[in-house]
Amino acid sequence: MRKEIIKKFLNSWKQGVIEIGKAYQENGDFKKLAEIFIEKHYAFSEENVLFKPTFTSEKVFRNTKADAISYFVKGDISEDKGFALKPWETIEVDELNFLLEDSFLASMGTLLFKPANEDEVTKVAFTFIFTEINNSIKIKVHHSSPVF
Repeated sequence: MRKEIIKKFLNSWKQGVIEIGKAYQENGDFKKLAEIFIEKHYAFSEENVLFKPTFTSEKVFRNTKADAISYFVKGDISEDKGFALKPWETIEVDELNFLLEDSFLASMGTLLFKPANEDEVTKVAFTFIFTEINNSIKIKVHHSSPVF
């Protein structure tokens, strides 16, 4: 059951990233979608969060809601290109591992990001550690990096 909750969450996360990019392409309110996405999937509003996004080098960590939004849709951090604005056509789970102990929930795996109108796929390794809030889960620790 707990594995299914994480799988459902990951599907929602993947779809959220794709929807932000689609809204950007269609001149929709992609920034509002990003705010909703962050609120739904990350625990910034309830707890401290550690976030190491995939493609960062100057400011490696994005441990505030504003910095996370900047990473996904461009913001105040100069190196941010808008990860979700690519746009991504598909995001597939390539490998998924779980660590489920008492109240501790974590997943680690790889995601395959395929951009729209491109053939090359970007493979990303991720670790998500979850916290339970109001009978749902949110990310408390997010670490991801490209796999070469």
